[in-house]
Amino acid sequence: MYKIVVSCFIAFLLGLNAPYAQVNKLKTGFVHPPNSAKPGVYWYFMDGNMSAKSITEDLEAMKKAGIGNLVFLEVNVGIPRGPVDFLSEEWQNMFAHAVSESKRLGIEITLGIGPGWTGSGGPWVPIGQSMQHLVSSTINVSGGSKQPIVLPVPPPKPPYFGEGAFSPELKKTWTDFYEDVAVLAYPTPAIALPKIKDIDEKALYYRAPYSSAPSVKQFLPSVTEYAAGPAGAIDKSKIIDLTGKLKPDGTLNWVAPEGNWTIMRLGRRNNGAITRPAPVPGLGFEADKMDTVALNAHLDNYVGKLLRKTGMPKPTDAGGLKKLHMDSWEMGSQNWTGHFREEFIKRRGYDPLPFYPVYAGNIVQSQEISERFLWDLRQTAQELVLENHAGQVKTYAHRNGMELSIEPYDMNPTADLELGALADVPMAEFWSKGLGFNSSFSVVEATSIGHVNGKSLIPAESFTSQDNEGWKQYPGAMKNQGDWAFAAGINRFTYHTFQNQFLPDSLRPGATMGPYGVHWDRNQTWWPMVGGYHDYISRCSYILQQGRTVADVLYLTPEGSPHVFRPPSSAMDGDVVLPDRKGYNFDGCSPGQLYTASVKNGMVVFPGGASYRLLVLPAVKTMTPVLLQKIKSLVNDGAVVVGMPPVKSPGLTGYPACDIQVSDMAKVIWGTLQEPSAQTSRSYGKGRLIWGGDIDKQINDLYPEYELTAKLLLSMDIEQDFTSNGQLRYTHRTTGDTDIYFVSNRTDQVVKTTASFRTVTGPPQMWDAITGKITSLPEYSVKGQLTSVSLKFAPYQSYFVVFAKGNITASAAHKNFGENAIVKTLSGAWLVSFDPKWGGPKNIKFDELTDWTLRPEEGIKYYSGTAVYHKEFDLPAQTQKAKKLYIDLGTVNNMARIKLNGKDLGVVWTAPWRIEINKAALKKHNKLEIQVINLWPNRLIGDETKPDDGIQNDAWPQWLVKGLPRTSGRFTFSSYKFYSKDSPLLKSGLLGPVTIQSEF
Repeated sequence: MYKIVVSCFIAFLLGLNAPYAQVNKLKTGFVHPPNSAKPGVYWYFMDGNMSAKSITEDLEAMKKAGIGNLVFLEVNVGIPRGPVDFLSEEWQNMFAHAVSESKRLGIEITLGIGPGWTGSGGPWVPIGQSMQHLVSSTINVSGGSKQPIVLPVPPPKPPYFGEGAFSPELKKTWTDFYEDVAVLAYPTPAIALPKIKDIDEKALYYRAPYSSAPSVKQFLPSVTEYAAGPAGAIDKSKIIDLTGKLKPDGTLNWVAPEGNWTIMRLGRRNNGAITRPAPVPGLGFEADKMDTVALNAHLDNYVGKLLRKTGMPKPTDAGGLKKLHMDSWEMGSQNWTGHFREEFIKRRGYDPLPFYPVYAGNIVQSQEISERFLWDLRQTAQELVLENHAGQVKTYAHRNGMELSIEPYDMNPTADLELGALADVPMAEFWSKGLGFNSSFSVVEATSIGHVNGKSLIPAESFTSQDNEGWKQYPGAMKNQGDWAFAAGINRFTYHTFQNQFLPDSLRPGATMGPYGVHWDRNQTWWPMVGGYHDYISRCSYILQQGRTVADVLYLTPEGSPHVFRPPSSAMDGDVVLPDRKGYNFDGCSPGQLYTASVKNGMVVFPGGASYRLLVLPAVKTMTPVLLQKIKSLVNDGAVVVGMPPVKSPGLTGYPACDIQVSDMAKVIWGTLQEPSAQTSRSYGKGRLIWGGDIDKQINDLYPEYELTAKLLLSMDIEQDFTSNGQLRYTHRTTGDTDIYFVSNRTDQVVKTTASFRTVTGPPQMWDAITGKITSLPEYSVKGQLTSVSLKFAPYQSYFVVFAKGNITASAAHKNFGENAIVKTLSGAWLVSFDPKWGGPKNIKFDELTDWTLRPEEGIKYYSGTAVYHKEFDLPAQTQKAKKLYIDLGTVNNMARIKLNGKDLGVVWTAPWRIEINKAALKKHNKLEIQVINLWPNRLIGDETKPDDGIQNDAWPQWLVKGLPRTSGRFTFSSYKFYSKDSPLLKSGLLGPVTIQSEF
């Protein structure tokens, strides 16, 4: 009995201490983030330009700077070919060296599943196992007598990206490949056949990139009402299958009956997709995305070959090969595979053969029947891609000790959320604002997938850019967009791109990926200081990987493909590139994901822990019976569902009974199919349905206006999760007894406000990811569900506001944020040291702080790199008792490291541009050293006044090839030219004013 009592008492004490232990664990990870929280890079190699030395130097630079993971890809963009042929024995040895070095350094490698930056293919893919289209040719004949009938070979569809990327050998193979599939004949309609609009898109011949091509449809509308059947439709009952009568030479052994007949010859051809932009030895056809045999053969020829060289990944390895990766879908669509007809019959329950004419845009039976067949065609294609491609890659990865990450967009012929839901690690991509395309929608997609599926890691290919980037970006300039991504749900940045720097270290900024990418590599001017920024990113990422995101609204996407999930535009605030969430957060959910949901305490919940108060249906009046049955089950169990009832099924499976089944079930759930003129609430089982009136009046979106769902939540006594003066963005995560809010100032102005948080878990603390410091926020109040906190932000500043039972409450006499006073301005002359190797003077006196580009010395005007400012100063007597002393740098272009009296105080890279100096300051004779780094453009622009000795006619210069002295007088060398001698220079240097400040 004594032992039982003691055990219970210990358990009771442990339970009391659990919140404290949890908070302490969070604090430890926040101050010293683990490797899993560190950012990553896309590590690009350029068509054989590589060496073991450059691989090691790149990886060691990553490790030193705080990078913990990378995506390995080899491409061919804008650089002359190198000596190491892709996948040769030498290349494989270098890859093995990279894996070995990454293990030594604890850096995780994610391997793209094919050459190039997208897709899965190569020269080893036989064209019979490549992506395919069903193509056709048509002739008309008059029957009633025996006559020779010769059917022309159907031509291929033009490749989406054109034929220019084909090698002569690939072009010939593509042109020659053809295999017959079927021959169909039908009486020629007396009236010319009408054509189905947008048939190339609906039949999956083409899917343009949603992010970059104009007018690409977000989804293909599912229609329930069609005009009366058009004259000239093909009578399905009169279609004759003549496949067995076709001879190899294209003649048809058939005598057409009396009347006019149309004969279609249908066959399979390659869709024109090849690896892109692949190294020349990796150029080949994309493997069939619907066939496991083709996929596994490809994987064995690429990934398998590398695994045989490197050995199987081990879970105990801190680094090395850990994941496979499917990047953005850019290989186009396919609508055929060798077993497509059999799979269609198995999955849809009917034979597609009589509907083959619909592939060519012809109407069989009626417009509605043909459109419903096309829906089934796309659904079958989607299922085959998901199961036989993405699903099989995942199986292959797991079998070999790895995980799979997927970017489920951009020319994706399936529904983005359905493809991404298969990933172990769903991934997004966002482009640098103003330097490329707007793919912010992919962030919403990937974070939705991750939240619904309970994934702790949701990375993004980050700050992709093109053309005008030219080394202009740096951590401070990227702060606002990075914080937007964090608030949107991203919790790991994978910077695009770290170009392998295979050129000699003296040639900087060195190799680029042509015009693409923010240059996140060891040749950046500011690379020696980037670790301070990476610490911030790692701390944010660590906290945002804990627990789960809090969201109130779940938007269900329609069935069918393709589909790009977009919430109602009114649910987002801010500009179109950086859209922020409003006070009620949301996620999107695919039908495939919804099947795993259940209801608990009136909320829709998922196995991974995500829960939502409202399930909002899309404004689509078609739904399959199986999905409607799931909706019925959720409402019956207590879910609150917003949306109108469906009236039909979208496809032909079980037709026409499927339509009756849907309408009958919908009547049971909604009570009627007649849309009410006013908003209506109906109880069903333990749950409710809300529909009618403005709720169903979508203008440009699939979903109701945000304000309408917000009113519904308020009517349920659910307050907004976060409110402020409108200048802040947020995201909210919860883990155990801790609520974590990331809050960011999205303006370039100081912001003071009182913000409201929907939590009463405990007293608030500020966790500053810049410094790693945690401080109490004693100025707060609690009312009902809400805690209000007084907050202050510098321009673009961010921090975490953490509420936990384990938090210590500070004295209410203290303020959340102190006020600063300038106690000394460091005016007058500065001694400045530039690096003579880059053209600057070793020592020079600046009478006052000034922009380098305004100086008369060319070596300073065009200087790029590090300069060191020196100054000695005394502290005023009144500062000796100051609680905190800071040095504030004022304006800095672009990063700075501060040393005082020989002590390294750290790097400043964003506002507030200051650092605490209490532990280093002396009363007299303080020796201040400020290292300031600017960007590459100024030196590149200055060098454009000198002879061009760079790449000419796609060839390296002879002085570089032969190791000769360089005579142009240029300081820089780059594989891509962004600037001319007339390009504007960028402000550079320490502009100040530099002040000593005390906090009171």
